[in-house]
Amino acid sequence: MVKPWYKQFWPWFLIALPLTVVVAAFITLSISIENSPSLVTEDYYKKGKGINIDISKEKAAQDLKLKANVISVGNDIVIQFNKGEMQHYPAISAMFAHRTLADQDFEQLVTSDAAGNYRLSLDESLQGPWFIKLTPHDKSWLIQGRVNFPSELATVLMD
Repeated sequence: MVKPWYKQFWPWFLIALPLTVVVAAFITLSISIENSPSLVTEDYYKKGKGINIDISKEKAAQDLKLKANVISVGNDIVIQFNKGEMQHYPAISAMFAHRTLADQDFEQLVTSDAAGNYRLSLDESLQGPWFIKLTPHDKSWLIQGRVNFPSELATVLMD
């Protein structure tokens, strides 16, 4: 006597193959929705307009003859700042942006010692490429550049 189809092995095996692919596709879709990349910005027009403002602030830094070097020493980041034509070393806002991991970006207000060195102490050392922006409280000038951490040698920002 022949068994009905639903009691046989091969029909269920053949149904399970495409069903597995469908389940895997839904899992992949849910993972990609939850972890969408943040490389493309929604407000690209506003970002483009902001670039022009950044250029004028960079020009203001060049007019003041400001320069900065970045060195990492263990978990500390030292920014060696040359104040150029400014009267004193201002408190600066240091913004660190990772190239691809926006959730690791951070900003910190730092003050200098007498020699013009700004020191940031972090919980753990930075690894890989980072984009750094330095601005004063009034945001009148901007120094920026890319640094690969760890960096025992001084990396010049805006050479």
